[in-house]
Amino acid sequence: MATETTIRAEPGTRNIVLTRIIGAPRDQVYEAWTQPEHVTRWWDPAGKPLAACVIDLRPGGAFQFVNDRPEGGESFAGVYRELSPPERIVFNSNGLIGTVVFIEDGTQTRLVVSIECKSEAERDQLLKIGVAVGTARTLDNLAGYALWDPRQLSEALGGSRRETR
Repeated sequence: MATETTIRAEPGTRNIVLTRIIGAPRDQVYEAWTQPEHVTRWWDPAGKPLAACVIDLRPGGAFQFVNDRPEGGESFAGVYRELSPPERIVFNSNGLIGTVVFIEDGTQTRLVVSIECKSEAERDQLLKIGVAVGTARTLDNLAGYALWDPRQLSEALGGSRRETR
């Protein structure tokens, strides 16, 4: 069983595929991926809380995650195309199609994140600038965050699970 994020970019394809086992049930991992009060705590590859996290969780709804950096926040934004809770999310971001699949595996979740590029050259450029490595760090953060006991999460969030920023 994988305890690290694996990254695949097969020759002749336009996709980057990252896979990670998360030691938490699928519903909990899906919630951690889709609720701003959770995403803000694990998304940044550096492990810092986000400066802003906005999620309109519906097909056609937008999301924006802004990292907190002294030199100015870096933003990841897009639009949801498909939501199939708690199994699958498809979104557009910067002309790319992202797909996140949550596969139930007993008390764990196998998370598969696919980034579909317009071309193999675009995929290779993303790999060169470190997108896959940054995404892998983000998934590592999620794995650590999802291990928290749900009671600890509720307490850390001040007892509220649905607040938005």
